[in-house]
Amino acid sequence: MSIQLENITKVYGSGETTVHALAGVNLTVEAGEYCAIMGASGSGKSTMMNMIGCLDRPTSGSYCLDGVDVARLDDQDLAYIRNQKLGFVFQQFHLLPQLTALENVMLPMVYASIPQEERRDWATEALTRVGLEKRLHNKPNQLSGGQQQRVAIARAIVNNPVLLLADEPTGALDSRTTQEILNIFTELNASGMTVVMVTHESEVARCTHRVIWFKDGHVVHPYLAPEDLGHVTTA
Repeated sequence: MSIQLENITKVYGSGETTVHALAGVNLTVEAGEYCAIMGASGSGKSTMMNMIGCLDRPTSGSYCLDGVDVARLDDQDLAYIRNQKLGFVFQQFHLLPQLTALENVMLPMVYASIPQEERRDWATEALTRVGLEKRLHNKPNQLSGGQQQRVAIARAIVNNPVLLLADEPTGALDSRTTQEILNIFTELNASGMTVVMVTHESEVARCTHRVIWFKDGHVVHPYLAPEDLGHVTTA
């Protein structure tokens, strides 16, 4: 699924409290890419992620997702796209504590009106894909942080999205577990899934194929090679 943003702006507040979170962003991500979005705190990278994920609307500009200008869609159509075509992974795992791993992963399929038996099969397959086939019936408090993030990834991919969005997905993990999670993202991308990840960690970004660098609501480096990151950390 390709992403094309043209002259995207996002303005919060008014008068003296006006914040220009995005200031005329032009950006293209082709289907099958694996990208990292980076920049200092307040640079606009998380706002950009919310825009790409149809969680927020631009103040102005055009956002085409696979050829469709989603900025013009109503809330119901946006919800359908989020459920059917996008997968989300966050720093906080957002698992429901009273549900098992299997039940957490089945949740997106409830909203997609998938029959009960298929939900169980697909959720089992997704958890197996991230190496948790022996943890199906564990609740979140019975899992390590890395295992909880794997459940979150399984939940994100259970509907076979074409675009996976990850916002600081390794921020709460140690270095060894971080690498395990990044290996999963690499495998998902190798299978054809487009992956876009917000991170502040250079070592994490170096696992991707392209870095998009934000500053003050602008894209200042749209096609930065991960190995060149050391030259722009103060850009």
